[in-house]
Amino acid sequence: MLKMSGVHTYYGESHILQGIALSVGPAQCVAILGRNGAGKTTTLRSILGLTPARRGQIIFKGTDITQSATHRIVRSGIAFVPEDRGIFPTVTVEEHLAIAFGASKHRSTRKPIEYVLEIFPRLAERRHSLGGQLSGGEQQMLAIGRALVTGPDLLILDEPSEGLAPVIIETLEEVLKNVKMAGIPILLVEQNLYSALAVADRVYVLETGQVVLQGDAKELTERSELLLQRLGVQ
Repeated sequence: MLKMSGVHTYYGESHILQGIALSVGPAQCVAILGRNGAGKTTTLRSILGLTPARRGQIIFKGTDITQSATHRIVRSGIAFVPEDRGIFPTVTVEEHLAIAFGASKHRSTRKPIEYVLEIFPRLAERRHSLGGQLSGGEQQMLAIGRALVTGPDLLILDEPSEGLAPVIIETLEEVLKNVKMAGIPILLVEQNLYSALAVADRVYVLETGQVVLQGDAKELTERSELLLQRLGVQ
């Protein structure tokens, strides 16, 4: 579904990604882990064309998107949930979902608004509430729901558990497992190691813009000491 090969990305003259290679298969959840500044978000920005790679190749559904414009990449079937969630404070829950649904009117795979409200019953209760009136957990649910309405071929999430209560994180984990079971691949950047391992099939660990550890999530869970060492977790 997605493959990065030898990707090098810069901010000005700062060499951030140094030969990143990773892949996401159909109906697979892949987690990217690493300390702050390791290059996790830059990896996502390179895929989305926000910070294009200078070298290397990014293939999505068999097409080279390395130098494609962001709007073309999104239209090709990638939905992105940013760390800041991008919720409009004066727009209701239902309007957020309706806008996303309308924007994907040419996609045969888009999901009805009620589909999201069934996944997140709390959003159904708050469907007429403004974005600015939602809690952090509710905003994250809405951000993911808005992405799912478009019927993506790949869902990308940047730090979805950031700042959320444990009970909300558990809810999101179950939702992501269900998304994966529905056949939608997920690329997940996380600081929360245990949350990532709860949903991921494969894990890549970055350090200074390079992949220093990769493998099956279950196998790496059994080698948790190595993971914790790489991530600087005591």
